[in-house]
Amino acid sequence: MTVQIHQRSAVLEAFRAAGIRQVLTDPVEVAIFAKDACPLDQAMPAFVVVAESADDVVAAVRVCNRFSLPFTARGAGTGISGGAVPVEGGVVISLAKLNRILEVDPENRCAWVGPGLVNLQLSEHVRPYGLHYAPDPSSYMVSTIGGNVAENAGGPHCLAYGVTTNHILGLELVLPTGEVVTLGGKAAEYPGFDLRGLVVGSEGTLGIVTRVLVKLTPNPPELRTLLISFRSLADAAAAVSAVIAAGVIPVALEMMDRPCLEVIEEYVHAGYPADAEAVLIVEVDGLPGKVAAEAEQVAQIARAHNAVEVRLATDPEQRARLWFGRRAAFGAIAKLKPNYYLHDFVVPRTRLVEVLTQIRTICEKYGFVPLNVFHAGDGNLHPLIVYDYAEAGAYERALRAGQEIIRVCIAAGGTLSGEHGIGIEKRDLMPLVFSPEDLAAMRRLKRAFDPNNLANPDKLLPLETAGQEAAH
Repeated sequence: MTVQIHQRSAVLEAFRAAGIRQVLTDPVEVAIFAKDACPLDQAMPAFVVVAESADDVVAAVRVCNRFSLPFTARGAGTGISGGAVPVEGGVVISLAKLNRILEVDPENRCAWVGPGLVNLQLSEHVRPYGLHYAPDPSSYMVSTIGGNVAENAGGPHCLAYGVTTNHILGLELVLPTGEVVTLGGKAAEYPGFDLRGLVVGSEGTLGIVTRVLVKLTPNPPELRTLLISFRSLADAAAAVSAVIAAGVIPVALEMMDRPCLEVIEEYVHAGYPADAEAVLIVEVDGLPGKVAAEAEQVAQIARAHNAVEVRLATDPEQRARLWFGRRAAFGAIAKLKPNYYLHDFVVPRTRLVEVLTQIRTICEKYGFVPLNVFHAGDGNLHPLIVYDYAEAGAYERALRAGQEIIRVCIAAGGTLSGEHGIGIEKRDLMPLVFSPEDLAAMRRLKRAFDPNNLANPDKLLPLETAGQEAAH
């Protein structure tokens, strides 16, 4: 149910009576919250609650329950699977102002933070303690910790350190009924069900996170960053598998193909080789002796797989430039076309070349040249389909190409998402990897947390038919 015209004044008055100071209703202001960075869908909410505290979130959720209004939590709106797209006529609860670092505990290497805190700001704040927050999605300069928790975000340095769920110790959660629970905490282990792990990656469908207890990681005493270029994508992919097979687990193992390199280099002049068909950015860290040995081992493996050049970043500035180029990839493509459709899925490392070849074939069939920049170490692919929405039929062709690419990845033993989430984008493709029984169990879990189906409905799980609803 969405808000009816005759209810609007009653709902607005209820928000105000609950002590919420800022509720947006002007269509121009509300339109900003109608979509996230996903190009697929948008919907106009009736209200946007700009929460200034956890109490505001609790109050807003209780009002939504009173009027049976669906609600969607939103941080920075940088998600690209449609997870923060509201229900038409529903409520958006903005967490952007819940952006404080509430407590830093350097002895226990953890910190309580608000969900609206920008990822990068956390690492900058704890740097004087010799610590950092390891998960670093490419959007870490703008994406928020709460959004990272919702999507179980990854990032270039998650190959060795793990994704978001491996770095969340506790959560304060407002349940869809308006109750508040604390899951996990500073102790190493807690008995009972791992509800903390359940909430991470649930895309706001089980409640709204209002505080996050994150694990902080010591800064490594030394690190080395290598830029390795190849004349073929096959050689680069073979080197990736060989590095992992040799027992070396770099903290980062990224790959970019030639079309991507060209547009990045023109945009930021990162120093990437102009004649390479593919490059790897490999980073190892740890104690000095270990780092030197692993860097040399990676270099030897790369040369054995026909690397043209192995370049070591000689100073922090050079390393920063290499990483800036990698992280600027999605901005750089604007020099080609104004719009892009970015995918996110995982395939076995041994199938990388096969899948990348099929991706190129599919894109060429629809008139596109894909740009590939991805986390090669764990097989997490991010092909970019670049298009111009103003060009007749381009958007529809991009969607059709994307659907075919997803099916190719699933057929290769892959899965739907590595870090961007399911949201609206891949919701109806969940049956490709989950059985009806699997999905039914997930729906029962959703109902246990959210009996009225108000918390970010119509995300993550395929929409039920009337027959399915009756069966449950």
